[in-house]
Amino acid sequence: MGIGTSIFLIAVGAILYFAVNADVSGLEISTIGVILMICGALGLVISLFFLGSARREPVERRTVVRDREPY
Repeated sequence: MGIGTSIFLIAVGAILYFAVNADVSGLEISTIGVILMICGALGLVISLFFLGSARREPVERRTVVRDREPY
């Protein structure tokens, strides 16, 4: 899950939790909104963690040794 997908899930969950007042038999819309916001927040934290760890990889440095002098 990427950063964009996580933000989308948070936004949809917030809309379902705060703005929708519909009654559906067998479903609680506000609970679904909370679940989507939690999943989006977890996905955002995991995405940012992996993004930060990918940038911290050390660069391998090699010294260049010439075998012979150019002509």
